[in-house]
Amino acid sequence: MTTYRSPLAPQRADPYLYKHVDGKYYFTATCPQYDRIEIRCADTVNGIATATPRIVWKKHRRGQMATHIWAPEIHFIMGKWVIYFAAGHKPGKWKIRPYTLICTGNDPMKDDWVEGGMMQAASGDPYSFTDFSLDATVFEHRGKWYTIWAQKFGTAEAEKPVSNLYIAELASPTQLKTVLVLLTTPDYDWERDGGFWVNEGPAVLKHEGKIYCTFSASATGACYCMGLLRADEDADLLDPRSWSKDRYPVLKTDESKKMYGPGHNCFVRGDDGEILSLLHFRDYEKIQGDPLDDHNRHAHVVKVGFAPDGAPVFELPDDLYNAPYENEKQKNINVDI
Repeated sequence: MTTYRSPLAPQRADPYLYKHVDGKYYFTATCPQYDRIEIRCADTVNGIATATPRIVWKKHRRGQMATHIWAPEIHFIMGKWVIYFAAGHKPGKWKIRPYTLICTGNDPMKDDWVEGGMMQAASGDPYSFTDFSLDATVFEHRGKWYTIWAQKFGTAEAEKPVSNLYIAELASPTQLKTVLVLLTTPDYDWERDGGFWVNEGPAVLKHEGKIYCTFSASATGACYCMGLLRADEDADLLDPRSWSKDRYPVLKTDESKKMYGPGHNCFVRGDDGEILSLLHFRDYEKIQGDPLDDHNRHAHVVKVGFAPDGAPVFELPDDLYNAPYENEKQKNINVDI
C-alpha cells in the first residue's frame, strides 16, 4: 500500500484534490499570499508535492475579487472545468462572495481560464450570496448537480454573525436552480468555540447507500474541528429533514500527534483505490497575532476507513509528519488585504 507524504503541501490551507477520469490528480488550495489561484497536476498523489504549480488567475486591483482569495476547488462539471473560490472586495475586504473560473478548453494545465462571474441565485431567491458567502463545493447525484456553501446573514447588525451551511440544486455551473435550504447551523459548543459560531468547508462523500457531508466548525485556531452530516441516498437532498448531524466532532485537535485545528477537508480516491481525505492543520497550538497572518496550516493526507454503520472514520497514523518540510512559523508573508 502506498505511503503518502505528510504534509503533502506545506502552507497550503483549504486543500482540494480531484482525480479526473484520465487518472490524473489536480490540486488547488489557498495560497498564503491570498492573491492568486494556482493548480498542480500529477499522476500520483505524492506527485502533487513536487509538481510545478500553474498560476491560472490573479486578483483584481480594486472592486470585486481584489482581496482574500480563499478556498478554491477544481471540478469537472457539466462538461466543463470550473474552479470555485471565495474573494473579497476592495474597499470592503469582508464583502466575500463565491466566484468561478471556467477553462476554455479540455486541458486545465494548458488552456486559458476565464472569469465566470459570481455565483448567481435562482429566480425567486432573494437571499443566496447576498451576504458573506464562501467555501462552495459541488457534487453530482443521480443526474443532478448540487452545491453546498457557507453563508452568514446579518453582518451589518451582529458583531459576530453565525455561519451556516446551505444546499441548492444547480441549473448551470454558475447559477442555482432552486432556492437555498438550510443544512446546518452551529448548534453545539464545539461549533462555537473561539468566539465564532461557524459551519463552513463542506465536503461530500457517497458510500454504501449514504451521502456524508463533513464540515468545519469554530474559529480557525486549535479549536477548529470537523463535524458530519448524513443522509440516505434515496432521500430528497433538498429537504432539511433528510439530513442528520452527529452530536460530536469526527476530528479535532490531537496534541499527541501535533495536530492542531484540523479542518476544511476533501475526499478523493488514492493511488490504490482507497478513500483519502486531504485536510489542513498546524503542528503547534499558539498563534502569534491574527490567525489570518499565520500561514502554517499545511495540507495533509489522511486515509479514511468506515465505522460499522458506514460512516467515514479518519485513520490517523502514528507519524503525521513523515516528509521533511520547513516550519516557517516565524516567517511573515506580506499579504495585501
